[in-house]
Amino acid sequence: MVQSMRETERKYEVPSPADTSWLPELERVDGVAAVVDRSPEELDAVYYDTDDLRLSGSSAVLRRRTGGTDAGWHLKLPLSGDSREEIRSALTDTVPDALLDLTRSRTRGAELTPVVRIRSTREVRHLVDADGTTRAELCVDSVRAQSLRADGRHAAWNELEVELAEDADPALLDAVEKKLRKKGIARAHSPSKLVRALDETVTTRAGAPGGSAGPDPGQAGAQVLAYVRKQIRALTELDPAVRRDRPDSVHRMRVACRRLRSCLRSYRSVLDREVTDSVRGELKWLAGELGAERDQEVLMERLSGEIAALPEELVLGPVDARLRVWNVVDSTESHLRSLDALGSRRYLDLLDSLAVLLEHPPLRAKAARAAEDAEKVMAKAVLKEYGRLATRMTDALELSPGPERDVALHEARKAAKKVRYATEVARPALGKPARSLGKRVKAVQKVLGDHQDSVVARGALRDLAVAAQTAGEAGFTWGLLYGTEQARAENRERELPSVWEPASDPVPREKLRR
Repeated sequence: MVQSMRETERKYEVPSPADTSWLPELERVDGVAAVVDRSPEELDAVYYDTDDLRLSGSSAVLRRRTGGTDAGWHLKLPLSGDSREEIRSALTDTVPDALLDLTRSRTRGAELTPVVRIRSTREVRHLVDADGTTRAELCVDSVRAQSLRADGRHAAWNELEVELAEDADPALLDAVEKKLRKKGIARAHSPSKLVRALDETVTTRAGAPGGSAGPDPGQAGAQVLAYVRKQIRALTELDPAVRRDRPDSVHRMRVACRRLRSCLRSYRSVLDREVTDSVRGELKWLAGELGAERDQEVLMERLSGEIAALPEELVLGPVDARLRVWNVVDSTESHLRSLDALGSRRYLDLLDSLAVLLEHPPLRAKAARAAEDAEKVMAKAVLKEYGRLATRMTDALELSPGPERDVALHEARKAAKKVRYATEVARPALGKPARSLGKRVKAVQKVLGDHQDSVVARGALRDLAVAAQTAGEAGFTWGLLYGTEQARAENRERELPSVWEPASDPVPREKLRR
């Protein structure tokens, strides 16, 4: 069993633990009434990573630590700013399977072995308020690091950690830092003990992200690769959240797959499709495996909200109970499907392919065009996707309402997403015209998305109504909801032409050509 907590801290350089001349300054920080000494600690941690340091290269840390109040296995994953998520597991001889799973997207299945041992003599103090509540913890560490690689090099240093207590105001860290700066205490250059230990004890740091130098920033290749790198990072970082069934994680991971896949399609003039088409195929597979769980989430939220909005006299029979049972069954099955995908060799192979894509990008000649030509390359890609959308919208709007039109509108929705994602890639080169077109197309996509959700909801409502009737329950409420969804879809179809009109205006498209 694992436990998760949010850790928010900053690290500073201190010349010597014996020099505590700066401590009285902290009692002058707003909200701090006293600095209270606690018992010193002896900590001994062994850090694990792959042979080419894939975990540390992705800003993650895995260690087995003894001593202190939290002995055990700790996996630290980056969050925003000064925060990280720390996932703890009991002290065992080998890496717990639960933590192995949570590192999988970063290690890509490579073996984890000890790389560094770090021992710290820690002096602990608490910053407490007038009520005696701890607002932050100060730790002054005398650190001794030893490489567990063949060379076995050593390093030693002193550092100060200031860690925010749970529910404490983050502004406290700024106030403490202001006092420390006045005493000449600066931020540490390394974000963690592990990074510093690796820098000072490991001769070769393979596995750091980034790959080759790549094209210049103003070139189309650099802009496309920056977007690709961002989506790969999102996919990698969301993997642990999906495995733990965190809210919205499946949706965000699926979107990262779609953005990445769309980028590789739209910018074939920049990245060679002979390499990227196979990657796109695997991204489609992964998005599809995640799709069942995401679709169930959307459907449950939609239907439960509609039932809650009905007057009590219109809810006949055990409607809520039937919906909950249906959701438990379907959501459990779909989540297991997601976990099976993330646990597969196929998924690890995809991650390997994405790593190679960044390390050795298959750039075409247009990737190295100068900034002026890069604008043309990006604009052409956006307009090509827009042309596909315009064709699909025209075809769909000419059809009569019914299943055939529903399918056509769904295809137009997917085309609208591709245009949006293409404009996201192009924003550094094209600026406001790309943002403007993306915004207009997003409005179209929103209407089309609500329409498609209604199509899916009506299918589910019919199945629920049949099941209720078979069980001898009243079907009135399910029929009422079906009618509501049908009316909602009809409203979206009537609304669509007016929403599409601004996006079909040729002026913004012409501006893309500069």
